[in-house]
Amino acid sequence: MSQTAILFCVGAAQALLLLLAAPLFSGISRVLRAKFHSRRGPGIGQDYRDLLKLLNRREVIPADAGLVFRATPFVMLVALLLVAMAIPALMDRSPVAPAGDVIAVIYLFAMVRFFYALSGIDSGSMFAGVAASRETTMGVLNEPIMILSLFTVAMMAGSTDLGTIAASIRAGTMPSYAATLMAMLAFGFAIFIEMGKLPFDLVEAEQELQEGPLTEYSGRGLALMKWSGAFKQIVALSLFIGVFLPFGGAVSLTWLDLGKGALVLLAKLLVAFTAIACVENTMARNQFLDVSRLVFVGMGAAMLALGLSLAGV
Repeated sequence: MSQTAILFCVGAAQALLLLLAAPLFSGISRVLRAKFHSRRGPGIGQDYRDLLKLLNRREVIPADAGLVFRATPFVMLVALLLVAMAIPALMDRSPVAPAGDVIAVIYLFAMVRFFYALSGIDSGSMFAGVAASRETTMGVLNEPIMILSLFTVAMMAGSTDLGTIAASIRAGTMPSYAATLMAMLAFGFAIFIEMGKLPFDLVEAEQELQEGPLTEYSGRGLALMKWSGAFKQIVALSLFIGVFLPFGGAVSLTWLDLGKGALVLLAKLLVAFTAIACVENTMARNQFLDVSRLVFVGMGAAMLALGLSLAGV
């Protein structure tokens, strides 16, 4: 088997690992939220039980729903699987190099958000349409931060390949440490918003904020949409870890090295989810207008990173 085929298999294994671990880390977040609120809360495996229950239920399609409504669960899952295969999380480089490009990854995230919002509009529900409008507004505010911060480090690394950027940060060859740090803070801020955390959103508000477009979904479609939502969180966080904290990944294609890389990745994710839970549970949810103003803090950090990189500071 050629090295390209082996790398593709490693990328597929990485995507499958993140896909299967997504409900687990979502459950950990719910348990930590309950502990912070002095509640017993659900068990860590509750999300797995919910998904199995929904997969076994009958799916009801609204009469006004179109093709986009039916196709969105599969489009979101496939796009996120492609991102999960491309990010340098398990290894010290991108397993699927053609997809491991800054532009490709940003467009795939944008496509996930676009179809998610469009499914709410296509459902024919007025409430889901309002939630879809809110989702697109958050995308317009947040995606420029992701693009600007990633392009800043890509410009300094001399490549838009995520593996090359991660290698430059790991080797300490970035021309500006201050710009790299500011870009990391800005991108982390954008990932925090992308994951739907307080004070910007509330992932458990199923019929109110983040999951408003899911109002008309049921059965298998609802299960896939919920699984994709948890999967998106872990993929976004793995992207941040893989690019800006690229330490401990596998450097060879041996089973021992890949196993060690998987354990290091899961440990990083556990620490990151715990830290995020500690941050978000000390905050209250803000009004939407206040949220839009807070987003400009992240944009300011991304612009400062770009300025520092151009100045060579």
